[in-house]
Amino acid sequence: MELNDSQLSRLDSVGLAEAIRKGELSPTEAVQSSINRIEEMNGDLNAVVTERFERALEDAAGEIPDGAFRGVPFILKDLWTASADEPMHLGNKALKDANYISPIESDLARRYREAGFIVVGRSNTPEFGLVGTTEPESYGPCRNPWNTDFGTGGSSGGAAAAVASGMVPAANASDGGGSIRIPAAMCGLVGLKPSRGRVPMGPMQEEWGLSIQHVVCHSMRDAAGILDATAIPTIGDGVVAPVYGQPYLSQVGFEPRRLKIGIWNEAPRDDLVLHPDCQRLTSDAGKLLEALGHSVEESHPSALDDPAIAGRFSAIWMAGANLTLKNLSKLLQREVTIDDVEIGTWLMAQAGARTSGLEVLQAQADMGLMRRATLEWWEDGWDLLLTPTTLLPPPRLGDLVSTEDEPMRNSFKSIPYAAFTSPFNATGQPAISLPTGFSSDGLPIGIQLVAAYGREDLLIQVGSQLEAEIKWNLNRAPIHA
Repeated sequence: MELNDSQLSRLDSVGLAEAIRKGELSPTEAVQSSINRIEEMNGDLNAVVTERFERALEDAAGEIPDGAFRGVPFILKDLWTASADEPMHLGNKALKDANYISPIESDLARRYREAGFIVVGRSNTPEFGLVGTTEPESYGPCRNPWNTDFGTGGSSGGAAAAVASGMVPAANASDGGGSIRIPAAMCGLVGLKPSRGRVPMGPMQEEWGLSIQHVVCHSMRDAAGILDATAIPTIGDGVVAPVYGQPYLSQVGFEPRRLKIGIWNEAPRDDLVLHPDCQRLTSDAGKLLEALGHSVEESHPSALDDPAIAGRFSAIWMAGANLTLKNLSKLLQREVTIDDVEIGTWLMAQAGARTSGLEVLQAQADMGLMRRATLEWWEDGWDLLLTPTTLLPPPRLGDLVSTEDEPMRNSFKSIPYAAFTSPFNATGQPAISLPTGFSSDGLPIGIQLVAAYGREDLLIQVGSQLEAEIKWNLNRAPIHA
């Protein structure tokens, strides 16, 4: 049976790999179809900023590792997931202008290659992934395939737009404060942030930090199967999450026991407002989980009510921005100036430079205490926490962009989108955004489920229950192959 580009665009990675194994199409045909779709739609969406078409076709025609995803086209986020001897610009104009070429391959990029994925390009990202909208000065805004007047979130916005439009079935994404989950919610996708130390982050990042990498995708079996392919420790990993002992793919469709689920469906801070559409969707998800046999009650870890959390997270984030500019200087082999980065990035780095080492260490220590106190809630018998993914539906393009009058606008305006996601980067827990519905304007919004550390299995089990009921994989954006 010959499959056309439109039909191929509706297959998830597991399904496409299966079709290749059965001989229904070749890796070259799968890759060429993806290239066709990128060429057709990227002008409208600006999701892919670096094309790798010629090398991808060469890879597809050559010896491909016989992994679970042999021959499946894939996109890497243009942020730290380096490929040797290939461009990596991190959403930064100075690296773009210098056409920086990475001399190394990241551990995760190697895992994707060993799994058989074929990289066709790199996706748009905000500069260094620091804000919740993908509108970098270097490459311009990424547009939402559900409505191109709206953004895709950040920082994996390009990845989400590429998958939501059918350019590829799944794409690499990273999450330091919600950067997998927020774009997944805004583009109608599944976005699983694994536990700290589940996926190798080296050598350009460390496993003990806020950030963790995985994918955005349409299906629970992609989220699970790709995790199986990449959750393999590498020598030197700073943190290694406990091994579950079974393939995560085996948990898709596995009927969980009756779970005790807490629901947190109000703004986590007095200065923030939860949009009624996001609140409604979360309430509906709670009712559906009850109908599926689970216990759902209003409850959440009281440790997350501490208003000081935001300041501690900010101190660590700003110090990280300052370190990022130090690393940029190494990549450029010169001192970085204000002209090399966006004004918001520069000001974040300056704030980080004014933060003493003692203050950063204190913030990390306080976050450690918060992590322990938060996890006690799960130890008290709760299995999952249900929240909105974001406080607000997707923003219009430009709403989160810095201006001359508000140079930190992109940072401050990102806060409502990360209020429910960033705490679990601090705790290191696995969390997933699921595309369970739409705003009153017809834009995707998501719900978030959070599990205890190391318990991705529960997220996959319950996520696949909801997927079977809601059938979100049947939904496709107006701009789709």
